[in-house]
Amino acid sequence: MNPREVRGAVERAAEILRASVGDRLRPGFVLAPLTTLRIGGPADLFLEPQSEEDLRTVARAHRETALPVTTIGKGSNVLIGDGGIRGIVLRLGKGFRFAARDGNRLTGGGSMPLPALAGVALSHALAGLEFGVAIPATLGGAVRMNAGAHGHEMQEVIERIDVFDLEASTVVPVPAAEAGFAYRTAELPVSGVIVGAVARLGSGDPTQIRAHMDEARDWRRRTQPLAEPNCGSVFKNPPGDHAARLVEEAGGKGVKVGGASVSRKHANFIVAEPGTRARDVLELIRSIQDLVAAHSGVTLETEVHRVGDLDPATG
Repeated sequence: MNPREVRGAVERAAEILRASVGDRLRPGFVLAPLTTLRIGGPADLFLEPQSEEDLRTVARAHRETALPVTTIGKGSNVLIGDGGIRGIVLRLGKGFRFAARDGNRLTGGGSMPLPALAGVALSHALAGLEFGVAIPATLGGAVRMNAGAHGHEMQEVIERIDVFDLEASTVVPVPAAEAGFAYRTAELPVSGVIVGAVARLGSGDPTQIRAHMDEARDWRRRTQPLAEPNCGSVFKNPPGDHAARLVEEAGGKGVKVGGASVSRKHANFIVAEPGTRARDVLELIRSIQDLVAAHSGVTLETEVHRVGDLDPATG
C-alpha cells in the first residue's frame, strides 16, 4: 500500500475498532514505555484486548484493511524501531492474565507473567517451572520464543498452546509437538495471538522448589544489569559456547554507540541511557558482531527481535 492507502486503512481500522472498544483504542501510542529497553516509536493503533470478543473485532479490522497486527508482551526481548510500528499493535490485557490448576497441569493466560505463573506452580507443589522465575516475560511471549534459563526452556513443560487465529477469528489449540519448538523460537502462526498455554508439571517438594527459585532470582540479581534499561540477552549462544564469553574476550564490554553500551556486568546485555535511539542499538549490535567475528571467527546471531520501522540509514 502507498502512504495514502495506508492512512485510509488505518482510519477504517480505527473506525471498526472504536465502535467496539471505544476509548480503549489508542492511536499514535508511543511504545517505548512498554519495553524494558525504553526505546520505540508510536503504533498507528494500539489496543489492550480484554476478551476474545475484542480479538474478533481486531480480526475483522485486519481482514477488511489488510493492516498487519503485531503482538507484544512485556517488551523484554524486543527492539522497536524509532519510526514505530505500522498497523495494529496489541498487548493482551488483564482478561488474559489468569492461572488454573488441574492435577499436574497448569493453564495460564497469554498475558500471565511467567514469574507469577512459576509462583502459582510453587503454591500447588508443582515442579518444572522454577526456571521461569528468572525470565521477565509473559507466558505468551515466553512460548513464542521458547524462552529459557538455567539449562531449561519452555518446550520442556508446554503441552498445548491456545492461539487466536486472526484469519479464522477463532482459538485454535496447538499441541506442543506441532509447535516447531527450537532454540529461542517456535513455528507458530504469524497471524496468531497466543492467548493461553497448558504446562504439564510434576509433583515436587515445595521447599526444594522454593530453593531453586530463590537461586534463580539471586543469580539474576548478581549477574544482570537489572537497574538499567535493557532487552535481555542480545545474542543467541552458539553451540557449545556462550555469547557473553565471546563478546568479553573480544573486548566488547563497555563498547558504546550513542546512548547504547555493552553492559560491564554482563557482556550479552546492552543497556540504554535516556534518549537512546534504536539506531544506536542496531549500530552497536553490528559493531559487536564484527568484533567477535574478527576475534574468534564466530558470527553471533541476534536473540532480540527487531520490530517496526528502523532508521533507513541502519537497515
